[in-house]
Amino acid sequence: MATDHPDVSTRTSDALRASQLYYLQDLTMEAIAHELGTSRSSVSRLLSHARETGLVDIRVRSPREMPNILERQILESFGVSAHVVPVPDHTSDVDRLERVALSAARMLGEYIDSNTTLGVAWGATVSAVSRHLVPRSVHDTQIVQLNGAGNLTSTGIVYASEILRRFGEAFNAQVQQFPVPAFFDDPLTKQALWRERSMQRVLALQEHLDVALFGVGSPFAEVPSHVYSSNFLDSDDLASLQEERVVGDVATVFYRADGSTDGIRLNERGSGPAFDVLRRTPRRICVVSGAARLASIRGAIAARLITDLFVDEGTARLLVASHSDRARLIATRE
Repeated sequence: MATDHPDVSTRTSDALRASQLYYLQDLTMEAIAHELGTSRSSVSRLLSHARETGLVDIRVRSPREMPNILERQILESFGVSAHVVPVPDHTSDVDRLERVALSAARMLGEYIDSNTTLGVAWGATVSAVSRHLVPRSVHDTQIVQLNGAGNLTSTGIVYASEILRRFGEAFNAQVQQFPVPAFFDDPLTKQALWRERSMQRVLALQEHLDVALFGVGSPFAEVPSHVYSSNFLDSDDLASLQEERVVGDVATVFYRADGSTDGIRLNERGSGPAFDVLRRTPRRICVVSGAARLASIRGAIAARLITDLFVDEGTARLLVASHSDRARLIATRE
C-alpha cells in the first residue's frame, strides 16, 4: 500500500489550520478530522507538529499558583524577572535540569528576533536547552560563542560546535565560534592571542550582544558543571578556587558569594568575557536548576549578571527563603 508524504509546506499549512480550529474555535479532534477529510490520529499529529515547530505557543497562567507568587517575590527581592518551572520535589537533578531546560528552550524564541546577536556560553545546562529549541524564522541573526572549550584532552570544538549548531539551525543564524582553550596555561599567551585580529573580531561581537544565554557552574551539584568534570581544571586549580572562596562561574569566569571576581587567579587565564562586558548586554538569561546551585545563583545575582532567570520551583523557594533569612539577620543586627 502506498503512503502519502505531503511536502513540508502542505504539512505546515494543515497543522496551522488544525490548530486554528482546535485552539481558537474549540472544535473537537473528530470534528476537525471530518472538516479536513482525515483521521483523528492525523489531527493529533498535526497539533503536535504545530507545537514542536512553534506555530502554537501554549502557556498556562494562574495568579494563584505558587510559581507565579515566587516569580513576583524574586522580582521584588532581587530585581530579576523569573520564570519558575513547576517540578515535584522528589524529581532527580537530571530530570529537573531537563524540565527547566525544556521550558527555557520553548520561551527563548521570544527574545530572539531578526538582527539579534545571541551570546552562548557552553555547558551542561545550555546543551540541554539546545536539544529542545523551537525553530523561529528570523534573518541576519548571529550566534556567538562566549568562551573557549579546549582542555588537556580535547580541543572542545566538537562539543561546543554541536551546541552552537543547534542554535544556528533553530534561528537560521550565522555561528561565530571561539576556537581557544577554556583556560590558558599562561596569562601572557591569552593576552597575545587577544591582540590577533581574528580574535578581536569575535571579542568585538561579544562586546555588542543583544542577548546572552548561560548557566551557572557549581562544583557541588549532582549534575556536575562541565567545567568541573571534564579535565578543564587540575587539583591545584580546584584548590585555588576553594582558597579564594569561589561559589560558581558564568562562562568560565569565577566569582564569590558577593559577586566579586578580583584576586581570583584563574580568571587571568580564562577565556570567558569579563563581567563588565557581560553586564552591558541588555538581556542576560540564566537557566539553572537544583538546590546545590543556590549559592551560585545568589553570587551571579550579586554580580548583576542576570536579568531573566529560568529556575525550578524548589530552588526558587530556597532562593526567596534565603533572601528573607538574610533580611531578618540584618534587622536583628540593627
